Amino acid sequence: MASRLQVIQADITTLDVDAIVNAANASLLGGGGVDGAIHRAAGPALLATCRALNGCETGDAKITPGFNLPSGHVIHTVGPVWNGGTHNEDELLASCYRRSLVLARDHGAQTIAFPSISTGVYGFPKQRAAEIAVHEVYDFVAANPDIKQVIFCCFDQAAVEFHNAAILQIKA
Repeated sequence: MASRLQVIQADITTLDVDAIVNAANASLLGGGGVDGAIHRAAGPALLATCRALNGCETGDAKITPGFNLPSGHVIHTVGPVWNGGTHNEDELLASCYRRSLVLARDHGAQTIAFPSISTGVYGFPKQRAAEIAVHEVYDFVAANPDIKQVIFCCFDQAAVEFHNAAILQIKA
């Protein structure tokens, strides 16, 4: 089961998967980090499509085509800003992963890549985020055999190590 989960350090915009997840802001109109990279790589049609979605609530997700990306879809999810852990941040982050996986499954995506949601400028602690991400993905994939592979596409080595450690905890 955990063999369907993979951790890599790479540029998510280069992955040839059915869907990549975008750590978006509530406007869905692009920004910095992975969000800006995805918008640049997908081309202007992504921005035009996102405008019509009228934003997205924190913890929710919306899906668009991938346009110029190798992935068929982009799932935009809005992670929580870290406020010390006392503002429902863990549940909101878990919801990002669940909602993204539901959209992926419902649109026939069998291979999905996630960035480390909310761990950049939103300040979510990387280890805590990795544990939440791996737990949510593992549970969903266990109940949904149509999802063949989920890649945690990390920006840095620390995130890779945290995700790998969380997978090892599940195997134990």
